[in-house]
Amino acid sequence: MSLVELNGTSIAYEDTGAPAGNPHAPTILFGHGLLFSGWMFSHQVAALSDRYRCVTVDWRGQGDTPPARSGGYDMDTLTADAIALIEHLGVAPVHYVGLSMGGFVGQRIAARRGDLVRSVTLLDTSPDREPVWSALRETAMSAYYRFFGVRLLEAPVLKLMFGPAFLRDPASRPVIDEFIARLETRDREGMRRAIMAVATRKPVYSELGRITAPTQVVTGADDTPTPVAKGRRIADAIANARFSVVPDSGHSSTVEQPDAVTRLISEFVQAVDRG
Repeated sequence: MSLVELNGTSIAYEDTGAPAGNPHAPTILFGHGLLFSGWMFSHQVAALSDRYRCVTVDWRGQGDTPPARSGGYDMDTLTADAIALIEHLGVAPVHYVGLSMGGFVGQRIAARRGDLVRSVTLLDTSPDREPVWSALRETAMSAYYRFFGVRLLEAPVLKLMFGPAFLRDPASRPVIDEFIARLETRDREGMRRAIMAVATRKPVYSELGRITAPTQVVTGADDTPTPVAKGRRIADAIANARFSVVPDSGHSSTVEQPDAVTRLISEFVQAVDRG
């Protein structure tokens, strides 16, 4: 894990470097979803790093990125952080892969700085503002989490973050335990601000028509926070965008159905690189 000063705060990221024998390999930049970190792309990085330079970024107050010293958890600021990291590493144009919160960022980068992206994969995300009832729920949960931690919120959080098939499967327990254990180590105030940034985010739908990079949109069939209709709405607004639904997956598709999602990413970026 590396830390770099960008936009007045420290940002954590992991970089596999170029694969052996291919110093000019394209870079895939992964942006995680709320409550996670770059860890949620572990399977994808392991599978793709022999062909691509893989970089994962932890958003402000999440993962190994400490709470921002001067605030700035909103999606526009996170977008500026991602752009600054791309430029700092000198890896543009990248294949950008973002899930949920990472997808909020990815839509903004692709619409505003198309020169920085080779392709865009948007997983389990939305172009719209948070529905009022969801925003109220997340506001209440963030306050509760700030004072009492995640353990008493475990049941409702897991139901939001994962689909029923994943939660029923005993083999999923190690991933769930890891997810909760990582949440318990995070700075609660930083995470609260990250949750509130998602709850109060501005919509980006009106900008989607500006995206010209090859785009694929993927949604878990059982995704509750950003259901299939949200993903289809994005794909319909972007010229020639691909749209796929992952069966037996909820909101965290990269860990619920890692093989299926890795295959979709791999096939897509290879097709883009072949032209």
